[in-house]
Order: sequence, then C-alpha cells, then structure tokens
Amino acid sequence: MTNKERLQRHLLQLDNRGYKAYKDIQGNYDFSEFTLIIDYVQGDPFASPSKFRVIVPPNIAQIPRQLFNSRSREIALRDYLTRQFDKAAHSISSKRGTGKSGTIAVTRFGQEVLERTSAFIISSNTSDVEDLGGVELRFAVGLPASGRSILGRQAAEMLCEDIPRIVSQSLKYANLNTAECRRHVETVEDADWLRQQLAEKGLVAFVADGSILPRRTGVDNSPLLNNAVAFGSPPSLKVEFNCPNRGLISGMGIPAGITLIVGGGYHGKSTLLRAIELGVYNRIPGDGREFVVTSPAAVKIRAEDGRSVAGVDISPFINHLPQGRDTAQFYTENASGSTSQAANIIEALEVGRRKKEEGRRKKEEGRGKREEGRGKKEEAQPFVLETQLVAISEGDLVPVLLVDEDTAATNFMIRDRRMQELISKDKEPITPFIDKVRQLYADYGVSTILVMGGSGDYFDVADTAIAMDNFQAYNVTEKAKEIAKNYSISRAAEGGENFGEITQRVPVPASLDPSRGRRDVRVKVRDVDELAFGTEEIDLGAVEQIVDSGQLRAIAAAMVYAKQQYMDGKRTLSEIIDLVMADIEAQGMDILSPFPEGDFAMFRRFELAAAINRLRSLSVDS
Repeated sequence: MTNKERLQRHLLQLDNRGYKAYKDIQGNYDFSEFTLIIDYVQGDPFASPSKFRVIVPPNIAQIPRQLFNSRSREIALRDYLTRQFDKAAHSISSKRGTGKSGTIAVTRFGQEVLERTSAFIISSNTSDVEDLGGVELRFAVGLPASGRSILGRQAAEMLCEDIPRIVSQSLKYANLNTAECRRHVETVEDADWLRQQLAEKGLVAFVADGSILPRRTGVDNSPLLNNAVAFGSPPSLKVEFNCPNRGLISGMGIPAGITLIVGGGYHGKSTLLRAIELGVYNRIPGDGREFVVTSPAAVKIRAEDGRSVAGVDISPFINHLPQGRDTAQFYTENASGSTSQAANIIEALEVGRRKKEEGRRKKEEGRGKREEGRGKKEEAQPFVLETQLVAISEGDLVPVLLVDEDTAATNFMIRDRRMQELISKDKEPITPFIDKVRQLYADYGVSTILVMGGSGDYFDVADTAIAMDNFQAYNVTEKAKEIAKNYSISRAAEGGENFGEITQRVPVPASLDPSRGRRDVRVKVRDVDELAFGTEEIDLGAVEQIVDSGQLRAIAAAMVYAKQQYMDGKRTLSEIIDLVMADIEAQGMDILSPFPEGDFAMFRRFELAAAINRLRSLSVDS
C-alpha cells in the first residue's frame, strides 16, 4: 500500500470522529510524483487552516534552469508558481463542510512581485537533471468538518484527489503557459536591472513611456484600461536604457536633487507620485507600471496625527518649545501633524542614511562617472541581481523622501513672508521643510520628490519642476526658475547653515514585550495596516509602502526575532535592523519562525523600523 493509499484509508477511518483526531495525519506522504508534508493541523474547523507543503522533484517539475539562474529570475519564478497554484486551487477545490472547511489556498497577493515563503525552487544534484528545477510550495488547507465532526470522505477527496490535480496543473512546467511564465520572469528581471542603473545615471526614479499610471478605483489596484492616458516623457527628461530582455526602453528620468511635481487638481500629480513610491517593488506584467522603478531607499513621508514618538531628535525641524520641552529626545503619545512629519523624516534618515562624509564622496564619484559616461550608447549586458529585494542594502543608500502636500502638515511645509512678519521666528518653534530640503541634499545627499500645487515658494529651492496636465508630464523647470526670479517672495530663510545632526537611538529591550507578560508570544496582523504586538496595537495605516499582509506578518516575526536576538540595550536601532536583515539575507525568512511559514513576504528595513517606532511602549536611550 502506497503512502497516498494509507492516507486515504486513514482519513476514511476518521469520518465522524472529533475534529482534533485530524492531528493523527501530521507527517510526510509519498505521492509518487511529489511528497505531501503536513506540518501543522488545526485543532478546530473555525481556527486558522492547517499548514501543508508539497515538494515536486526536478525530474517531475522539469523547470528549465534559465528561468531561475539568477536571484531576480528565481524570485519572479517563485511568484509566478504561487499565482498558478492559487489559480488552480480556486478552480479545483470546493467548499466542504462548515467554517473554513474545504479551502485550499496560498498566501494573499496583489500586483507586486515580492519574495515570498510560499514557493521555493529546488536545484538537482544529479547529473541527468542538472539543468532542471523542482518546487516546494506551501499552502493552507481547511480540513473539512460538519460542526466539529470530521468529514473523512471529503478530506480524502481533497488531499488525495484535489491536491494532485492542483500540483499537476500548476507545478509541472509542461502544463504551464511557458510563454507567459517567461514573460513574467523577464519583466521582473528587466525592472530589477533598470533599478540598479538609476544611481549610475544620477537618477532617483524612472517612469517608462507608455506606462498606465491611473488605477481602476481607490481599492482596486489594477490598471484603469478605459480612457487611460499612456505616460509620455518630456523630451528634455527622456532617458533610454537597453534592458537585458526587452531591449531599448525610454522614459522620464527624475534626477537626484529636489523635484517638484506641479499641476492642476485631478491632472495626475498624486497618481505619478504613488507610482513612484511603489516603484521600490516590481509588478506583474499587465500592471501598467512594470517599468516605473525607484531608488530602493525611497520613503513616503506624511503627517500622521496621533502617532506616538519615542525619543526622536526632531530639533532640526522643531526647537524652542514653550515650557522648555526638549526636542533633542522628544517623546509624545499624541503627535501633531507637523511633529509627526518631522519624526517620520528623522526616523527614515536614522536607519537609512550614509555618514555625511561618505555621502559627499559617493556624490562626487557619481558625478564623475556621469560625466565620463555622457554620450556613450547603452549596451545590453548579462544581468545578475546583486541581492534580493530586502537585502538591496537600503542602509547603504541615501533615502529619497517622497512628499505629497495633500497628506502633509501645512505649517510644516511652508511659512510665507506675511506670516513671518506677523509671527517672529523666536515665537515659532517649527522650521518649515522649505528651509531644510536643500540642506538635506547638500549635507546628506537626500533627494526629495514633492507634489506641490498650492505654493510657488518651492520654486526657489527646486532643481527640477515637472507639470502634470491630463496625466502627461512637461518639464517646466526653466519657467519655474524664471517666475521665481521675476516674482521674488522676499521670505527669510529660517533653517540656519546646516541641516543638523541625526542622532542614533538605542531601544530599551524591556519596552518591547510581545508576550503580554507571559511566556507565549502574541503577534497578530490585520490586513496591511494594524499589528497586535503583545498588549499593544500598532497602527501602520500611514505607512503607505507596506503593500502586502505577508509583509506585515514577516515584520511582526522580525520584531520578535530582533527582540530575542539583538536588543541588548547597547545596539542602536539601525544596528539591530542591519543584523536582522543580514540574517534574513543569509538564511531566508524561515529564520523568523520556528516552523515553515508560507505567508511571509519580503519587507524593507524602513517598514520594519516604522513598526518598531510606532510601538507605544517603546523607550529609547540616545
């Protein structure tokens, strides 16, 4: 009797028994063409589904090595196989019983191609299949029940009939749409390649000609297809690249420095910025923004009324508070819009900035390379993704700040001449962003892309101005400079000579407690915007670059891991995050969990820091 037949018989024998008897099926089963592994069995039909894996060996899956012979291609292929398994599961599996019974599902996903723990590629060590790959696919199963009684026959159908059909349809290369699979892999590889070229060309973002930027609705992230205007670059900002697969591609390059996106309401300013802020991730073919790529260290900054702030040095922006309150180590349980926006900027700089001297040196080296390479035609080169998405060393990259006036605090962004006359500087503790944005670039190499439709004062500090008109971009830099020259605002600069120092903070280990004061760890994720950590509820609704619930689950696990492994009261937050990210890069996200997880998705250091910083119990030392 085969393993499959034994499992089938065992499930039939469990029919009508109490649900907890399902625990007996945990283990490994040889299904001839694949191995079925049951890692965890739920104790109740209404609890989280059981955790399953299938391992399809290379001689059965027969995936050509050329589809996973680089890190970029491998991540894309894993994403594609996850989506195919999900598609087949929805087609084949059906509801059986009550609660979550009858479900066969992988992790949830959207338009982004992220590294996930749902699928892995298995390389063969045997010479006869050395150019082929196998697959490990992780998924969840709602074992069927009626009330709390086992439906053994239905379970046998699910595990012994449905799962083999799903595996055959989605994890055997011969049964896939091979052209679609290749397109998926090559699209992601080209986007990764483009992102790696930005710094060499002195750019912080690239928006390809022909991109469809508008989305269908505010809650539907798929592209708007009817009446959508394809993006076109202004000739003066147009750059070209020769991608490894797609070949020649052109589009708008946004240079380092301070860039304004201006224009009338509803003409596409915020839509462009949203595409840029999500350009830190790759997208599936057909998304419309596949070749909108951004520096991996780009961080969206906004006001966030009510958030907690723990010991952040916001003195570059806010100082001399009434009653002598300290802003060099500022605490609040309920930040205002301006205070929260200042803290958000400093926190991003704290975990992502270079040292000032190194930043200046790199900036000079980059300028020299751009001069040397001017006029040379781009040539296609073999592409090797240097590191995975999380490990693209954002800590070694200068952050790029992305700000939209619609979600910014007005008094933080600007203080015009008339207000300066009415309220003298010694009575105003806030130094507006307009007086610090140039210093950020000069002192730390931090670029800013800013949507601004209501104040022309920023013309004085901008390097580039892009006007959006009916979703088309126009370079209006010269016109903006001319207006700034002809209509002097005569406002006094309030930022001093330099931006100021960026202070590193040391988390107090006891202030992060995921165990609710007991031995067991309690973390729970709700969609992409809320995380329960011990007794605390962390609101991440304003952290707009968390796009996948799997990212938040991995962030929650990384917080626990950081607490257990590296928080010693001596290491800074930046050092702790460096160590966590290095461990993930070396050993994968499975290091964050005691058993195989299928629903983790890769995150960046900035979002991990954002979750820790919004923990209301957090306490730090300077």
